[in-house]
Amino acid sequence: MLNDIQGKVILSGLQSSGALHIGNYFGAIRQHLLLQEQNECYYFIANYHALTSIKDNKQLAENTLMMAVDYLALGLNPDKAALFIQSDIPEVTELAWILSTVTPMGLLERGHSYKDKIAKGALPNHGLFAYPVLMAADILIYDSDVVPVGKDQKQHLEMTRDIAEKFNIIFGETLKLPNDLILPEVAVVPGLDGQKMSKSYGNTIDIFMDYGPLKNRIMSIITDSTSLEAPKNPDTSTIFSLYRLLADSDEVERMRNKFLAGGYGYGHAKKELLEKIYLYFEAPRNKREQLGNNLDYVEKVLKDGAKKARERAISVMERVRNSAGILKFL
Repeated sequence: MLNDIQGKVILSGLQSSGALHIGNYFGAIRQHLLLQEQNECYYFIANYHALTSIKDNKQLAENTLMMAVDYLALGLNPDKAALFIQSDIPEVTELAWILSTVTPMGLLERGHSYKDKIAKGALPNHGLFAYPVLMAADILIYDSDVVPVGKDQKQHLEMTRDIAEKFNIIFGETLKLPNDLILPEVAVVPGLDGQKMSKSYGNTIDIFMDYGPLKNRIMSIITDSTSLEAPKNPDTSTIFSLYRLLADSDEVERMRNKFLAGGYGYGHAKKELLEKIYLYFEAPRNKREQLGNNLDYVEKVLKDGAKKARERAISVMERVRNSAGILKFL
């Protein structure tokens, strides 16, 4: 499916709210790396969005830089894709304000993400509530053609299109309406408790964990009480769901047969999963260490990416100002 996407402007971003986990990789980053081969890609580190949950300035700054390191370690090629920090593009927040003046309150009140986070204990604030407006600005400011998202994020793209349509109805055709790219081959990656893997749920497995901490996380995966001797259903197992993301078809079939045959405990399966995760990310882990010792290169990548992204943002923002009647003499 991804091979059919060619010559498009692709836009996506990830919050710098903490260490990357395997849900980030299989749910988004792996697809980003494939799309960079035949498209014009813009991938940003969403540090403004991260402010809705992080209030420690040192932590946010460190997370932002290390996410760039992680992206590069995992295979992003700065010669093929622009990698940059959201806050380096001032036109994004300017556009977000203008879009907020045409965004209906009812649209934001229907946001699934806001209601879900509040239900899970997040403190309500304007940034969390107006998150879809800033996200719309992130997407629209680059004249994006396609935004790859998981099924659970589809509403965000629908809201972006609604906001852009509202602006165009009021001020004339100005903003390009993006299309989503729902990736059916990407299932929701389960966390330690079987829910979707998410930092907000505290159930993540970080990509670049050292072996000891990684082992502790894997061994804490919640399982049922089925005995060692009894057959087990692989299709309801979080361990098996994670293993099949990393293993080849023969390895997956072997583990499936072990589950069904009995005499194979969850502890055995966890050990296999541990080794598979650690080896799968061994090369990126080594590259990450090298990049961590060459942060000047990482900062240059981010500067170059921001320059490329801002060229598009300036052009789009000029159209928006002209349409809305916003004067600018400097």
